[in-house]
Amino acid sequence: MSGAGKKIADVAFKASRTIDWDGMAKVLVSDEARKEFSSLRRAFDEVNTQLQTKFSQEPEPIDWELYRKNIGSGIVDMYKEAYDSIEIPKFVDTVTPEYKPKFDALLVELKEAEAKSLKESERLEKEIVDVQEISKKLSTMTADEYFEKHPELKKKFDDEIRNDYWGY
Repeated sequence: MSGAGKKIADVAFKASRTIDWDGMAKVLVSDEARKEFSSLRRAFDEVNTQLQTKFSQEPEPIDWELYRKNIGSGIVDMYKEAYDSIEIPKFVDTVTPEYKPKFDALLVELKEAEAKSLKESERLEKEIVDVQEISKKLSTMTADEYFEKHPELKKKFDDEIRNDYWGY
């Protein structure tokens, strides 16, 4: 097997093991999305199978002696010489080195955004709990109880009253 073909087959095999198809399927909500997802999975499996079978095998060696017996040695030797002179160029990846640093930078940025998002989610969850708690008690809550939970708001109102600013 050629180096590039083997590398592609190895990457496809590793990718098939790391994809959480069942986890992704659980997230889908519409029938159309499920249909598209199953066709994507089928296509991926077909390509992966083809890569594992067709491109991962070494070609069978040519039986030159059989051809010499049946055709004649002159023409077979000419073909063998031409066949042996063929050099299949090795695949040289010039794209990955160019985009790898950009991809790595994006991954770092993604991790930072994820951490920031998780912190914001925690803050919003706490705020939701506070709002739900206040909405349950709102009809019986006094201003002092509210200001006890929000001292910054009490300070703002006290400053407005002290400075004789009534909002107009």
